[in-house]
Amino acid sequence: MITKADVLLGLQWGDEGKGKIVDVLTPHYEMIARFQGGPNAGHTLEFNGIKHVLHTIPSGIFHADKINLIGNGVVIDPVVLKKEIDKLVDRGVDVSKNLFISRKAHLILPTHKVLDAASEASKGSAKIGSTLKGIGPTYMDKTGRNGLRVGDTELNSFRDKYSGLKNKHLDMIRSYGFTDYDLETAEKEWMDSISLFTRLNLVDSEHMVNEYLYDGKKVLAEGAQGTLLDIDFGSYPFVTSSNTVCAGACTGLGIAPNRIGEVFGIFKAYCTRVGSGPFPTELHDETGEKMRQVGREFGSTTGRARRCGWLDIPALKYAIQINGVTQLIMMKADVLSGFDELNVCTQYELNGTKTSHIPFDVINSELKPVYKTLKGWQADLTGCKSMDELPQEFLAYIQFIEDEVKVPITVISLGPDREQTIIRNELVVA
Repeated sequence: MITKADVLLGLQWGDEGKGKIVDVLTPHYEMIARFQGGPNAGHTLEFNGIKHVLHTIPSGIFHADKINLIGNGVVIDPVVLKKEIDKLVDRGVDVSKNLFISRKAHLILPTHKVLDAASEASKGSAKIGSTLKGIGPTYMDKTGRNGLRVGDTELNSFRDKYSGLKNKHLDMIRSYGFTDYDLETAEKEWMDSISLFTRLNLVDSEHMVNEYLYDGKKVLAEGAQGTLLDIDFGSYPFVTSSNTVCAGACTGLGIAPNRIGEVFGIFKAYCTRVGSGPFPTELHDETGEKMRQVGREFGSTTGRARRCGWLDIPALKYAIQINGVTQLIMMKADVLSGFDELNVCTQYELNGTKTSHIPFDVINSELKPVYKTLKGWQADLTGCKSMDELPQEFLAYIQFIEDEVKVPITVISLGPDREQTIIRNELVVA
């Protein structure tokens, strides 16, 4: 029987907690496959009292009997990948057996990162908040048909291809007048890391994924960042450089649209955003700071403090629509314990008119959130193991969200550990 691939992705501005949930859901699947993004992702998992942060490798890697695939839509920094693998090996994870990498995935060169820094510096106050990991320039070379791919490392012409692209980048860097970099040191480390690919499983990933599906095996496609950072549908230009939405799983893994099954959409019980860009419900007061401190809202990749605010229903509905979400997963509801009242944005006010749609010019539009106030709860949720243990006020919060967005919340996360998760009876996998 041919199976369908399920997709798991973020519905906000990233940092929703995808890593933890992939780890929780992995026992239901034979393969976990990352389909886009790069080392700007920071997927955090916590179990047995140990915190793990993954940047490139899929979040199912701690399950020895599961295949983990880095798909063609991902961009890879060999230096970051090597450090990530070294940490896993130190913790007893044998990646030689269950980690596979697409030959069609593009490589982040040292000069890509320099270009990223040069471009961002040139923008001054208009900078977009890049993580400076070289992601944008790498995707630009990909679409410009200049990119270097993992499979190229197997070719005799690899060094020539590398030099050609590096020299092109150096011309661009000189045009910026940017000099704050040490390419010689970075390049040596990069070349040393490239040798890693000779010891890893490089595959034609689109064939591998589809063979799994045709053999009746279950595949979970893991996204990075979030829907509102999508290059097409996010708050442009304050977005990432890839398609973070469900359609990105098709192009990032080589899966046909009719082979997509369940779509798990992850969202926080409130909102956060890192870097620049519009954020209608952002809080600049003590409430926002409390969310930040209680929720430990600091980037797992960059360490940057996240901006915090109330849940935004219009944005959530938009993300659900774009992705065809079939099941919702609520994260970090425990952070809202202790608030007497909770505000939820149900509409925006734009030029004196109420609307439920995000406008085209979201950058210059003054969107004023229209709030519905709900009663908060004081109980600590982190020790709750079943729905029966949850306070009525929290259950009412869940019901309100489900009534607004018309999609069931099937998983609730109440802390960072994989055990702090309640899976409701409605959970379905393809």
